[in-house]
Amino acid sequence: MAYKLVALDVDGTLLNDDHEITEKTRNTVMEAAKQGVEIVLCTGRGPLNSIPFMKSMGLGGYVISHNGAATVEVETQKIVHQFGMDPLQLEPFMKYCREHGVHFDVNTAFEMYVDQVEELAGPVRFMYENYLMLPSNLPAWEELSGPVVKLTAFGESADMDRVYGDWSKWNLPLNMLRSGEFFIDLMHRDASKGNALKQLAANRGYQQEEVLAIGNYFNDITMLTFAGMGIAMDNSPVEVKAAANAVTTSNNEDGVHEALVKYCLS
Repeated sequence: MAYKLVALDVDGTLLNDDHEITEKTRNTVMEAAKQGVEIVLCTGRGPLNSIPFMKSMGLGGYVISHNGAATVEVETQKIVHQFGMDPLQLEPFMKYCREHGVHFDVNTAFEMYVDQVEELAGPVRFMYENYLMLPSNLPAWEELSGPVVKLTAFGESADMDRVYGDWSKWNLPLNMLRSGEFFIDLMHRDASKGNALKQLAANRGYQQEEVLAIGNYFNDITMLTFAGMGIAMDNSPVEVKAAANAVTTSNNEDGVHEALVKYCLS
């Protein structure tokens, strides 16, 4: 099968554990693009800290950001589509976080907000520095730059397990998912990587069987199951591997390179 659209998760997939794209993987992605494969990043990150990876590989096109809540054109930074939420739906979750000492941020397509940016310190500040995004102070809802597309809770894995368990007992009006060991995301109920990738593929004229997707975590399952070929990284949880058609090597062993060579460049 000739795959024409390749969706790549970023953290834990395209990037190794040092948050870098290796030269081998970079060259292989660029070679696939040179041969006519359209590359799209499909990530939990926002556009501003995912588009630079596309530009570093000389790629245009699109990024599917915020776990599918906002699709953005690389060159113009135009929002192609976004799933906006009613921010009032987030207030019970924000109240919970404040009462239980759980850090959270609120995201529009291009902006990120926290309660007190000047108080960010320790692991929380280090997390934002690693992800190349420093938030601003959260204003009143009517002062936001655009629709809210995501709320993210951040903390130790055990704490996130507890929060996820508590919120799972609520009558959720939103899509809740674990986007990483230390993260829980709340989005519009229709927002997912799979839905956004399906919409982009249709807009670009690709059939489902012409789409290949590579990911490593629970938030990637919808795009792995939508794609004609879904590939899980070896560093994926067993449930993610079970949802995929194939498994490649880990993000520290150039798994994206291995997959593209096998399925797109052979």
